[in-house]
Amino acid sequence: MLNLDCPLLKPILILEDDPSAQARIHNILKTFGYLDDDLFFSQTIEKAKQIHEQNTIGLFLVDLNLPDGCGIEFIQSLRQRHEQNVPVMVLSAWNSIETIYKALTVGARGYVLKERDDVEVMFAIRTMLKGEAIIDPGIAKEILKKLHLTQIRAEISADANIQANLSSRELEILNFIASGFSSREISEKIHISRFTVDVHIKKVYQKLQVNSRTKAVHLAKQIGLLS
Repeated sequence: MLNLDCPLLKPILILEDDPSAQARIHNILKTFGYLDDDLFFSQTIEKAKQIHEQNTIGLFLVDLNLPDGCGIEFIQSLRQRHEQNVPVMVLSAWNSIETIYKALTVGARGYVLKERDDVEVMFAIRTMLKGEAIIDPGIAKEILKKLHLTQIRAEISADANIQANLSSRELEILNFIASGFSSREISEKIHISRFTVDVHIKKVYQKLQVNSRTKAVHLAKQIGLLS
């Protein structure tokens, strides 16, 4: 059985318009030891704001799909009032990564899907009561996957920028460097002065952010400038 021994943040404001979901949350919170007087239920954002203005809330449980707007707007309004330390947990059926990102960005510390069973929801609430953050395991997996893809795209974009920044002449000289040609030999091959070759090599170093031929060739191969 889940250990529910944790400090109780009081009162709790539950922003949820579905009566059956309200009843479920009510029963879960009673299991923690909350009394009816510790709980405020609201079906709309407007009423939740009124309750909040009249009471010092210890924890917010917020749904997103509400009759008068999105719960994200409510969370944002809390943070705009400089209430950074009041924990907010989203309990919603919405599982799109974009929505989850937005909720977390505006200030939610937890995000749990309604489809989870009571024990999982209880674990999430206990985590919030202990001052920690909680993200639904299924959501966390998708977020990590998206972060990984974002990192890969950023690396590809950076590599493409490097390749785009190198002129055709610089790429030509880089290939000669990779083949082991000296500056004098390169100058003879492409009929420009050795001084001009060295200027091009210096620019290649600057654009690749390296300081030697070996490093330039190694990096160029890593990012696909050289085969």
